[in-house]
Amino acid sequence: MARFMKNGAQMPSTKLRVLVVDDEAATRAALQGLLESQGYAVDQAANGSAALERLVDLPPDVIVTDLDMPVMNGMQLLLALRERGYDVPVIVATSAAELRSAVEAMRAGATDYLTKPVDFDALVLALERAIEQRDVRVENENLRRQVREQYGEGIQGLLGTSPVMQQVYRLARQVAGSRATVLITGESGTGKGEFARAIHALGPRAQKPFVAVNCASLAETLLESELFGHEKGSFTGADRRRVGRFEQAHEGTLFLDEVGEIPPSIQVKLLTVLQERRIERVGGNESIKVDVRILAATNRDLAQDVAAGKFREDLYYRLNVVHAEMPPLRLRGGDILALAEHFLRRFALEDHKAIDGFSDRARMKLRGYRWPGNVRELENAVERAVVLCEGGKIQEEHLPYGASGGGSVDGIAVPGATLAEIERYAILKTLEAVDGSTVRAAELLDISVRTIQYRLHEYGLAKERGPDSSPRSR
Repeated sequence: MARFMKNGAQMPSTKLRVLVVDDEAATRAALQGLLESQGYAVDQAANGSAALERLVDLPPDVIVTDLDMPVMNGMQLLLALRERGYDVPVIVATSAAELRSAVEAMRAGATDYLTKPVDFDALVLALERAIEQRDVRVENENLRRQVREQYGEGIQGLLGTSPVMQQVYRLARQVAGSRATVLITGESGTGKGEFARAIHALGPRAQKPFVAVNCASLAETLLESELFGHEKGSFTGADRRRVGRFEQAHEGTLFLDEVGEIPPSIQVKLLTVLQERRIERVGGNESIKVDVRILAATNRDLAQDVAAGKFREDLYYRLNVVHAEMPPLRLRGGDILALAEHFLRRFALEDHKAIDGFSDRARMKLRGYRWPGNVRELENAVERAVVLCEGGKIQEEHLPYGASGGGSVDGIAVPGATLAEIERYAILKTLEAVDGSTVRAAELLDISVRTIQYRLHEYGLAKERGPDSSPRSR
C-alpha cells in the first residue's frame, strides 16, 4: 500500500537518495532525520569538495546544498558538477538577504532555491519537482534516442514517435539520396520547412547551401529577381548585379515555400529551369548552368488549382515527382505532449524560469484541443504559458483560452467517457479525416484493418462502407 507524506504527496516507492551539503553539522543532521522519516535515503557532506567525493561512491538523485560554505561553496560546487558532466538536480539554500546569489545559482544550473531557515514542506515539494523534472528529461532523451536508433541521425527539427511521423522519417531517408523534386503538402504549421531541411541534411548535399524562399512574401517583379538574380541597370534601382537564389543554392538545395503562390509568368521560367537546369538573370542574356535540388511546399491543393487554370499542369508534374504530406498535429496522438515538453524546456531556459512540466489538467487541455494551427500554434501557446507561469508547473489557465476542449471533445468527456466511447470516437473521426479509407485509418491508429472493420460492424455502419471505401464512393 502506498504511503503518503504530510503534504498529501505519495512517498517514493523506492528510496531516492538525497545528498545534503552544509557546513553546519546540526543542520545536516536535522535535514537527514526529517527526510529519512519521509522515505528518502540521505547522505551528508560538509562542503562542496566533500560532496564531489561522495558523488563517486554513492551518486545521489538530488543534491540540497547551502551556498555559503568554506573550502568549496555551493556556487563552486555547481560549476564543478557542470565541468565534470554530472547531470543531477541541485536545490540551493540561501538567506533572504542573498537572493542575488540564488539567481546566479539558477543561471549556473541549479534546479530550484529555498530561503533559510528552510521550510520542510517547501523542501519536500522542491525535491518532488526536481525528481519529476529529471524523469521528464530522461524520458524525452530516451524518446530522441529511440528516434535516432530507428531512423538514424539528422532528422533535424522533427520530433515524435507516432505512426504517421515514423512514415515521415522513413520517406525523408528514402528520398534524401536522390535529386528528385519533392512536393511537400500539408496544413499551415505542420513543419513542411523542417521536413525539407531534414531531407537536405540526410542527403549528399548536406554540406552545401540550403536556400529557402517564401514565394508568397514577394511581389512578382521582386520574386523574379530573388530567384534568378538581375544584371546592373535591368530595372530602376538595379545599381549592381545581383546573384539570385538559384545561383546561391548551386550544388545544394533550393526550398520553394508556398510554391502555389508563384504567378503564371514566373511559373514558365521555373519550368524552364527544372527542364534545362539553366537560368538567365533578369536583364541578361547569358545562360548560367545550375545544379540545384528543388524541394517545394504548399498548403494549397495544387491539383485543384491546375483544374481551375491557376497553376501550370506541366510545372505541377515536374514538382510532384515525389509527394510528401505532413500530418496535422491532431492526428499525431502522444506527439502533442512530447512537442509541448520540448517547447517548454526551450522557452523556460530562454526566460530563466524553473518550470518542470504541465499539470494534469493542462496536459488534458493540450490533448483535448484540435490545434488548427498545428505545431506552430502549439509552440506559441507554450511560449505564452511560460511567460504567464509563476510556479513550477504550467497550469490549465496559462494555456490560451482557445485551447478549450480540456475535458470534452465533441461531447466525449475525459475523464467521464468509457474506453469504448473514446475508441468509437477515434475510429470514426480518423475515418472521416482519411475519406473513409480503412487502410489509411488503420495506419494512423496503429491497429489492424480487420479491427476497424469489426468495430464498424458493431457500430452498425459496416453496410455503409466497403472494405476500403470513402463516403463519396458509396
